Amino acid sequence: MCFYGDNASDKNVEQTYCKENLRLSTKIVLIHLAFYIITWLVRINCILQLLPHTWTNNYIKKVIFTLKEVKMSKPKVYVIGVGMTKFVKPRSVDWDYPDMVREAVTTALDDCGLKYTDVEQATVGYLYGGTCCGQRALYELGLTGIPIFNVNNACASGSSGLFLCKQIIEGGNADVVLACGFEKMAPGSLENMRANLDDRTNPNEKHVEVMANTYGLVPAPITAQMFGNAGLEHMKKYGTKPEHFAKIAWKNHLHSVHNPKSQFQKEYSFDQVMNARKIYEFLTLLQCSPTSDGSAAAIICSEKYLLKNPHLRKQAVEIVGMELGTDEPSVFKENSNIKMIGFDMIEKISKRLYQKTGLSPKDIQAIELHDCFSANELITYEAIGLCPIGKAGELIDRGDNTYGGKWVVNPSGGLISKGHPIGATGVAQVVELSNQLRGRCGKRQVPNCKVAMQHNIGIGGAGVVALYRMADQKDGSYRSKM
Repeated sequence: MCFYGDNASDKNVEQTYCKENLRLSTKIVLIHLAFYIITWLVRINCILQLLPHTWTNNYIKKVIFTLKEVKMSKPKVYVIGVGMTKFVKPRSVDWDYPDMVREAVTTALDDCGLKYTDVEQATVGYLYGGTCCGQRALYELGLTGIPIFNVNNACASGSSGLFLCKQIIEGGNADVVLACGFEKMAPGSLENMRANLDDRTNPNEKHVEVMANTYGLVPAPITAQMFGNAGLEHMKKYGTKPEHFAKIAWKNHLHSVHNPKSQFQKEYSFDQVMNARKIYEFLTLLQCSPTSDGSAAAIICSEKYLLKNPHLRKQAVEIVGMELGTDEPSVFKENSNIKMIGFDMIEKISKRLYQKTGLSPKDIQAIELHDCFSANELITYEAIGLCPIGKAGELIDRGDNTYGGKWVVNPSGGLISKGHPIGATGVAQVVELSNQLRGRCGKRQVPNCKVAMQHNIGIGGAGVVALYRMADQKDGSYRSKM
């Protein structure tokens, strides 16, 4: 206690004394507290030393895992509405890209009973077109002033837009967003779509250089050479046969017979696939994806929005996990055409996806896989972990990539038969997988479809892999740590 004297001088002395006394008391308390904490830490350490080593290790691991799980958990994101146009041969329908987008988006909105005014942000994926095509397309549905992102990420443009939508919702910036994509193309190979851009660096020049240094360049479509050479390398290393690639294309054409949105719905025999006009080496015309016109759209929402609209939960498809990646150093350094087309990128993001979700290929029933060429589908079986490296041919021979096998790969018909309007492809994959999980695919329905996987890739490079399941799925378990 402090007592002040009668004059100012005494008071100043007393105040100074009190402040010093308070500082000293605080120091003493802190020293005692530190000693107390150290004492208990020593006691805890002594107890841990007496326990079996495995117990303490397991306990520490559980604590660390719990902390990581809390740190990494993110809000859930759902697909609640999907729609797409029929994919068609370029110029076979009298329409322009705003017409395609309007049809796809209107179908997706009708699927979940929403209006365009409910959409808070949007992404539009496309490869060929001027700036702000996304705005021009969506203005057909209304001018609501929302942020619209134009996404160009090679053949993964549509899924990259979807990835962005997921991040927008996870960041709490919107509750309802739209992902759509389109392409208006020219007949023939992609070379017919390229403008005169000789005055600047080609974004794929280093990829082409790998190919030139290994198999050389010939007068054939450049993408067919890229993926065809990867297939040639696979045959040389692992003994894969041309028949394995043809079986993939034969399967995908067969799957598309029951898909009314598919560009091709004709069933071909295996011999017809094998003996079709050669495009490059073993790749025949029926093993290559066509150029296409079309659009696809998906409405994405937050958990909060779903709680406020419980009637949508029965059709909501959860995006359990989604990863987007770019090329690894090996894409240029190893002079491997398999690596050049993005094998290591896809392998890495697939492993990351499985690790984050707690799911594995064993949990999956349906896969929409980027089969721009039959060679890419075969090689990707190994990259996403469906089989060991070099064993894709055996998987194909067992029939594990179609109905009755372990997985149904490309139940829609894939890019080879459904079509490949580049900006729409990644979103169209989500349309198919959502419909499969909701049991709406009729004769092409994958039995007991509980978990579905998406794989979308663009040379340059960009890769997206994702896992989906129904919001109220009860079977199995997983840890969502996206």
